[in-house]
Amino acid sequence: MGGTATAIRLLQFAREPLQVVVIERRPEYRSAGVAYHPAGNHWHHVFNIQAGRMSMFREDVDDFVAWANGEADRTGWPSEWSGFTFTESGPAPRRLYAAYLATRLAEAAREAPDGVTLLEVDGEAVDMAVGAGRAQVVVESHSPPHTGPGRTTLHADHVVLATGLEERDLPFAAGVRDHPSFVRHPYSEAEIERVLALRQDAVVAIVGTLLSAYDSASLLLRRGHTGPIHMISRSGLTLRTYPSDHRHHVLGLPTPRLHADGYEGRDELVRRFRDEWERACAIVAREHPAVAPAVVTERVAKSWEPHLPEILARVPSPDLHALLDRYGSLLATLRVSAVAYITEFVDAAIEDGGRIVLTTGKVDEIVGTEAGTLRLSVSGAAAQTIEADLVISNFGRETDYERVGSALWTNLLRKGIAVRHRRTGRGVEVDGCGVLLGPTGARSGPVTVVGGPREGDEIVRYGRVGAFAFNLAAIKNHSVGVAATVLHQLESCYDEQADDVAKTVTDAEDRQVRAAFARSVLLDVHRMAARRRRDREALTTRLEESLDAVRGAMTGYGEAPMADRALRFVVNTAAMTRLNDLSVTPRGLRSLLGLDAPPEPDTR
Repeated sequence: MGGTATAIRLLQFAREPLQVVVIERRPEYRSAGVAYHPAGNHWHHVFNIQAGRMSMFREDVDDFVAWANGEADRTGWPSEWSGFTFTESGPAPRRLYAAYLATRLAEAAREAPDGVTLLEVDGEAVDMAVGAGRAQVVVESHSPPHTGPGRTTLHADHVVLATGLEERDLPFAAGVRDHPSFVRHPYSEAEIERVLALRQDAVVAIVGTLLSAYDSASLLLRRGHTGPIHMISRSGLTLRTYPSDHRHHVLGLPTPRLHADGYEGRDELVRRFRDEWERACAIVAREHPAVAPAVVTERVAKSWEPHLPEILARVPSPDLHALLDRYGSLLATLRVSAVAYITEFVDAAIEDGGRIVLTTGKVDEIVGTEAGTLRLSVSGAAAQTIEADLVISNFGRETDYERVGSALWTNLLRKGIAVRHRRTGRGVEVDGCGVLLGPTGARSGPVTVVGGPREGDEIVRYGRVGAFAFNLAAIKNHSVGVAATVLHQLESCYDEQADDVAKTVTDAEDRQVRAAFARSVLLDVHRMAARRRRDREALTTRLEESLDAVRGAMTGYGEAPMADRALRFVVNTAAMTRLNDLSVTPRGLRSLLGLDAPPEPDTR
């Protein structure tokens, strides 16, 4: 999904000839990944957030719902969904997302300027070399224009790594990896069929108690499963449920007081965090009574994001690693909930005291029995053994890139093109533009990163914890920033070295200069957001006229006019920043940028 979203933005933003090549190692994952591909997501697997938050365009919040209601081909949909009207606050099956993204990618390719093209290739990128401002990507078993097995090297002016989430090794299940009663990939067609074929009175053990576990448990319950279901995790945490009319919102709350003059240790930080958290939740309850209790923690977590980078900067790296490992699941559940379609059956089965048994503990080992069942050894407050007819493991996301099984990432780290994120141990080092960094902290070459590999950077740079460090919301911002960054480097109309002169415009004292600059930024925002070629062309013409007005105003003010390429870079960078404004909701962003009506023409 990250690669598709970034390709769409490149096709949308480009002003000069460009070929965008999207390489996918698993054809069934194209435009979808493990989370959304139709074969591995049953119709009962729905987005955990509301359908109205699933648009891939942050500046067009209603796009997915409009597509699902008006454009989607409903041939073959089950009766539950074939006549369904999707709403902003309601559910939607995850399997629809691949078709939505594929439609928007094809649209972006059709509406791209002359010379801007898309090529989709099946194959796995397994190695890379960088040098002289270019990159060579080794692709194994790819599709046309190359044929046959083997390896081919693609030469690129820039590479975007959008490799998705990496699978964690499960030592406790090493002996049963191929056992017919062990489900390692619950989001695959074969494994879903195995779950659906299970007899209804069977004993099931699910390793995990959050979203993946809820998906599996809900799938069983919706098909009438009557046997006991054990859900096991070290945290024992379960999902919260969004109110039926939930809308994302950003509250302005007091800055959390999470540190004294210096760092006082992990225990003191956790104590302060709990105290400040309770204070913030009380403020929300008192001053914002319309906020439903179920989402108070979401409001607090979102309001704290801008303050966390300064706070986390005081925490030594070993302590930060330990805190994220210990409290990562808790932070995830505080920041995001799930729609009732996911939680209603599972929570009811937990509350009735029998059908679902929650166990807090660590799965130490899973072994097979002579009867063909699996026996789980669980340690915790009280050690126990659970025997199950079927064991379902959650995805098991690997955050340490020195341990991932990907040939590409293994080679990138071995060569020093990438390094593990030092402060958090999660993902890899990138700069503020998402450009990959090497061991010295310098850019490794023309390589940028989208999605999961940026988790550690998202935590320390933006305070985005839990799934919000790598999920759809982060990818939407990454796709905008990375596409703009790539084009700044590749297109002749930009001078990326213009940072040193940007303040000449942005800090200008003359009101006419500031007004002309602000109007140019807004026009560029509208150009970048426009999905139709004719609209972009019209906005480009108006933008160039507005840039002339900026230079004219600067001359009248006595400033030396900025070079065309430098000014265009400064304006585009400001436009990119505005499109990625995290201080408002996507709906608020659209209103703030005036995207429901084009900017008024300059009548001076």
